[in-house]
Amino acid sequence: MTLKKGQLSDAIWILLILLFLFTPLGFYAKVQLMRLFSFAPSIEKQETSQKLTDYNWQLLDVQGNRSNFSINRGEVVIINHWATWCPPCIAEMPSLVALHEDYGEKVKFIFLANDDSAKVRSYLNKKDYAIPVFFENTQTPTALKASSLPTTYILDKKGNIVLKEIGAADWNAKAVKDLLDTLLVEH
Repeated sequence: MTLKKGQLSDAIWILLILLFLFTPLGFYAKVQLMRLFSFAPSIEKQETSQKLTDYNWQLLDVQGNRSNFSINRGEVVIINHWATWCPPCIAEMPSLVALHEDYGEKVKFIFLANDDSAKVRSYLNKKDYAIPVFFENTQTPTALKASSLPTTYILDKKGNIVLKEIGAADWNAKAVKDLLDTLLVEH
């Protein structure tokens, strides 16, 4: 059985699509494309429709140490739901890491991994990321649940959710930094 010219080009296209979708090369290509098309989240003052009232949320860090989210009450907090197998999560991670480097002393960061802890540790070591990664030990408060990855929340000092962004974004953008600066000086 021989392939005709049209059939051969169709077969090549199918092979390229399969390579793009199901191989590490395709994963890398998707990450790079998403970085190219990631913009700053819409920072316009959102109506504060939700407020976190239940801070009792048990977390585990990558070493397995227990922590309670309640220690963050009264702080500006960024919570990022992510996973190592999620191309948009990996695409936005460098901007989140850069934001953490700039604001990690002033803003509390919770990188909530939805993944196997060994894979997360391997990813963090490979990328040389020094970020506070946690895993759920008890159920996430309803106001902070994520139905898709990545999802990022910014909370003000009163527990108001001032920003919820679904999908990859450029978190190191000036608009995000301006928002954080404003939230840090608010009482």
